[in-house]
Amino acid sequence: MKQVSVLVGAGSIGQAIIRRVSAGKHVVLADYSIENAQRAAKTLENAGFECSTIQCDLGSKEDIMKLVEFATSKGEVTNLVNAAGVSPSQAPVAEILRVDLYGTSSLLEEFGKVIAEGGSGVIISSQSGHRLPALSKEQNEALATSPVDELLDLPFLKEIKDTLKAYQYSKRCNVLRVMFEATRWGRHGATINSISPGIIITPLANDELHGPRKEGYLKMIEGMPARRAGTPDEVGDLAEFLMSSRGRFISGADFLIDGGCTASYWYGDLQYLKATH
Repeated sequence: MKQVSVLVGAGSIGQAIIRRVSAGKHVVLADYSIENAQRAAKTLENAGFECSTIQCDLGSKEDIMKLVEFATSKGEVTNLVNAAGVSPSQAPVAEILRVDLYGTSSLLEEFGKVIAEGGSGVIISSQSGHRLPALSKEQNEALATSPVDELLDLPFLKEIKDTLKAYQYSKRCNVLRVMFEATRWGRHGATINSISPGIIITPLANDELHGPRKEGYLKMIEGMPARRAGTPDEVGDLAEFLMSSRGRFISGADFLIDGGCTASYWYGDLQYLKATH
């Protein structure tokens, strides 16, 4: 059967990863906007990849099940990349939790049931999850192991009123669910990890760097050790390693790729952000 790579969220980071791990494979591109998926497919097809597209709302269990059925109809799924989600400035609290927290958890669970022997996956989380203070043991366990359909009913999630907090909890949950699901994916000899990028130059980030919040972004970049933003290709290189034969001993782990921004947030020049975050 044909080997299949699935990309959810057909943006710059997702495309950078999928190009590195999908030579000779059928690429399934899933996006909330079918037009986005089709544009990505055209770019990849012009670079020699075989693609198909499907509309998918990450926060919908029904759409995820349709995606699983669609992907497995093309062959055996050897790779899963999730780069979809909504940010604190894009959506209200309930929508962020539905898409980023519940949706990612559901995607991990359902593809963990069909991932091919020796397959691999990467979930794009965020440095934002590392800015949340330590949670209690009970909260960690609840986020990691609660049945997916019960996640949004967790009492401490219902108390969230701020979109940034909703995003931070969602990204912390992504990392914890990856740890939990690694134990299940391992039954197929498959690996699953998460990557937490910082400021990566994408069309959305470029908009921010030229918009009303430009000064805040530039000050953050100046205050981190790397003193620059990252590129989708740098995230792609890390994901390629994790999903290759060289990364087979790595599973259930999270990797910060943020130019030292989180280090500076906690202990360096960016500690001023704690007052607003």
